[in-house]
This record gives sequence, C-alpha cells and structure tokens, in this order.
Amino acid sequence: MLKLARKYAGKFHFEVGLAAAEAGCLPYPDETFDWALSVATYHHIKGEEERLKALRELGRVLKPGGEAFITVWNRGQPRFWFRRKEIVVPWRTKDKTLYRYYYLFSYGELEKLAKKAGLKILKSFPESAYRYPVKHFSRNICLLVQKGD
Repeated sequence: MLKLARKYAGKFHFEVGLAAAEAGCLPYPDETFDWALSVATYHHIKGEEERLKALRELGRVLKPGGEAFITVWNRGQPRFWFRRKEIVVPWRTKDKTLYRYYYLFSYGELEKLAKKAGLKILKSFPESAYRYPVKHFSRNICLLVQKGD
C-alpha cells in the first residue's frame, strides 16, 4: 500500500510523509492531521478492544475538526450471509497463499465503535460503485468521521 501511495503522490505531485505503523500506536504527535485515510485496515484487527484502541488512536492524531475516511468489509454482502463475523480468507500471491484475518462489520457496529472512540459520524455509505437502493448489502462500508473540537 505504501508503494501505491508513493506512486499516486508522485503522479499528482503531492508531498507526503508515509510510514508503516501499527494502527493502535501511530508514530505521530497529537493533533497532527487535518485529514486521514484508513482503507481496509480495521477489519484486519483482531479483538474489539484492539479495534477500539486503533480508532481512538486515529482520533488522537486528527486535529480538532479533522476528518477521516474509513473503509471496511461489510458482513452484509451476500457472500458472507452464512459466515461468522471473524473469518480467515486466502490471499493468493504469485507463488503462495497467505491466510488473512478479517472481522466483518455491520454498518451499525462500525458506527457504534467509531462513536465509542469519540469520533462523530458525518456520513455512512457504500462504496461509489454500489448502485442498489439498500446500502446494507454493499461490498464495503465507508465511513466519514470527524474529531470533535
């Protein structure tokens, strides 16, 4: 993901400072960012307390009024209807298969956790490619949150 972020930043001449870090312990001072992106992160964190800690950490590094865009896999998508909330999914690379942990969120569960972390929900919605009237079956849950003043 860092390689893709560097490539994208270079393409559009963005100056960025990127770092690989644990979501629950970000290497930045309090109130550093006006905006943050967290794409496909929180569904890989095992344990509700660890997920809550990571969301609180996101709030810590946002400036007052700062916003973050979050995406996670949606448990409501049809392929997960008869599966548990915690699953292991095979991820194939060129020469091997890795098994990755996923926690499958519902819209309400993600919103509740974000609020518990002290974040204000600005918008909860499916990814833009989803074209059906009932958002609860979308592939991904998108959440736009804001740190309070």
